[in-house]
Amino acid sequence: MQNPDASNTGDLGAGGPLRAAQGHGTVLAQAVRAARDLAACAEAYPDLFAAKPIDGTLFTAVACANAFGSPKLSASQLRIANRTSLWIFGLDWLVDHVATTREEIDDLNRRCLDVADGREPSPGDDLARFLADIRDEVAASPAFAALRGDWRSQLVRLLESGAREVEWKASASSGDRDALPSFEVYLDNADNYGSAWVNISHWIVNGDAATLAHVDRLQVVSREVQKILRLLNDLATLERDKVWGDLNAQMLGADAGALTARIEEIVGHCRAMLEPLRGECPEAVDYLERQIGYSTGFYGTSDYWGSL
Repeated sequence: MQNPDASNTGDLGAGGPLRAAQGHGTVLAQAVRAARDLAACAEAYPDLFAAKPIDGTLFTAVACANAFGSPKLSASQLRIANRTSLWIFGLDWLVDHVATTREEIDDLNRRCLDVADGREPSPGDDLARFLADIRDEVAASPAFAALRGDWRSQLVRLLESGAREVEWKASASSGDRDALPSFEVYLDNADNYGSAWVNISHWIVNGDAATLAHVDRLQVVSREVQKILRLLNDLATLERDKVWGDLNAQMLGADAGALTARIEEIVGHCRAMLEPLRGECPEAVDYLERQIGYSTGFYGTSDYWGSL
């Protein structure tokens, strides 16, 4: 599908570096537009995105990840993936660095689920207000009626896994190492990374008929891909996580070599699950494979957050 926002610059030849560079430029142009939209969201919900690490670098990084993950889509078509991704950063900051008790986190999660179930947010609750806007945009898609339960269930996993990790971090800070999870339990909690919720939101809004027909199987793979992204993130952010007091797989007895080996194992598992779907829903298979490939390159040298 030709990018609907791309300009017609004429024939640059059938291939080679000139044509490839044109394609990269077109994708980046969509990312630039998307980053501007994320900056506007931050202005619209100032209390949610006031933290210093949520900055222009983060907006650009999120926009580029989604643009290169779906290079045929326009910035407007990428909006729901970008906005859900940004919302997760706001949620993560509140849960990890603002809330001081489990009761606060439980109240935050309750407010979010109330909104997911159709209730209006309270004035001044920027997290719930932004989620309500996301909900309304997703709900406007014809696919939402059939997939509303999937969308809500994955949001529940995101919220519950974030609260669970806070409990683990509290145990670590109190010196109770026995209360920390094993590496496998930690990895099973990867829903706090959030990409599976981003993906189901994206598919509800943009998925073609083939994607929607196989969305149950795709969501299973999506949650496995999420584990890969969780571990790639942990490989890149150990020193930052130590400073910020965050949990990291490398703090649970798994060194970088073990993480790399597990990533390779899960990648192989994902490929095996995706192969039967390649001829059935190629766009969705490509989307998930691009998430793995892009994140492998990105986390090799950077991560999303700005500096404290």
